Amino acid sequence: MKKIITALFLIAINLVNAQAFKGKGDDKFSVGANFQDGASGIQVSYDLGMGPNISLGFTGGYLMGIDENPLYSPEFTDKIDFKARFNAHLCDVIGVKQLDVYPGLNIGLRNFGGHIGARYFFSDGFGIFTEGVFPIAKYDKNTDELQYQHLNNQFTFNIGAVFSMN
Repeated sequence: MKKIITALFLIAINLVNAQAFKGKGDDKFSVGANFQDGASGIQVSYDLGMGPNISLGFTGGYLMGIDENPLYSPEFTDKIDFKARFNAHLCDVIGVKQLDVYPGLNIGLRNFGGHIGARYFFSDGFGIFTEGVFPIAKYDKNTDELQYQHLNNQFTFNIGAVFSMN
């Protein structure tokens, strides 16, 4: 029975005609949840294919669930984050056209950093994504947790839905 289920699963995967990254002109929009130490929120991103394995894009986020400090309330600028990003898509290397693994670099309001993510498409237009984002160089070395400078300036984990716009 296990062999039959495994065979059916492999056949179903091969019948799916979704492709994670199509190269130049490919555009993806994603929306999801952002989790980090002391906060959680929403994250949106857009990526546009510039070549066979390269894309440029932006990401933005807004933190809603913040562990509040009774001495200091977070300001709007503590809650938002915007970044420009560069991705290198490895789906051709991996050999699974529905799965796109993409390491990259980003530069934002609080730091210069990197990320590694993965997208899996169930159809030509819909899939799921996950990303880990980390700072490499922080603009403000004084990241006082009592005043919320550490928010969006530390390791973050994102997960959500991704949509192919073409």
